[in-house]
Amino acid sequence: MDPEPPIIRIVKKKGHEGHHGGAWKVAYADFVTAMMAFFLVMWIVGLSKPVRKAIAAYFKDPVGFMKLARGGKNPMEKSSDSAINKGKPSPLLPTGGPQITNADRSAMEAKFKQVAEQILEKLKKSPDFKGLKDSIQVHLTDEGLRIELMEKTPSLFFSSGSSSLHSRTVRLLQMIAHHLGNLNNPIVMEGDTDSHPFTGRPGYSNWELSVDRANAARRAMEGHGLHKGQVIEVRGYANHKLLDPKHPYSYVNRRVSILVAYTNKTA
Repeated sequence: MDPEPPIIRIVKKKGHEGHHGGAWKVAYADFVTAMMAFFLVMWIVGLSKPVRKAIAAYFKDPVGFMKLARGGKNPMEKSSDSAINKGKPSPLLPTGGPQITNADRSAMEAKFKQVAEQILEKLKKSPDFKGLKDSIQVHLTDEGLRIELMEKTPSLFFSSGSSSLHSRTVRLLQMIAHHLGNLNNPIVMEGDTDSHPFTGRPGYSNWELSVDRANAARRAMEGHGLHKGQVIEVRGYANHKLLDPKHPYSYVNRRVSILVAYTNKTA
């Protein structure tokens, strides 16, 4: 009998299929990036204005922003060479007035800085104004030089619920007027209150109080350094432009602001 034939196994080797291209990965990454950017924009649009400003300030100067934040300072108010702060207040003066060139603006900015430093130096050295420096802020803004007197404690500048100025406040405003009189620029006076409703007398509200306080400051300054007609406007905002919106009853919302505008009043 013939022996059984040997069993032969035939193993077919399957070749590897060609690798897929990576183009789909790039397209998917672009899609994910676009969606992330879209949701980021939608998130930013829904934020409050102060938060958007803080985010913008971070991306403009992330290193400086974080240094100020770690130091316990407000990153939205970066200090310049002096104690003058940069900021962007609400629009103040009409845009239809005389325009100034960039060169004129730069020259005025230099004068503003010089005057601001003189005022701050006087606050620092004069015993009469001891304890007021932290309640006075000087900002160099897009509109001009802004000086704010903020009542960080009750009745610091005015009698409570009144437009009556304390004697030291009058001397402070006259000192400021003396320095601002060296500038040939128009001035706008503003008054603001906190959100406590005024109940002192019928028919009198925070609207009247804010205007009356700004007007009282104007009277104290005119005739003590300011040119005749240098104050071109007096405004009162009641509690509609809170400095600290998260704390509407805070004393810092009670303030009088002096804006020295870039526009030359004789132009």
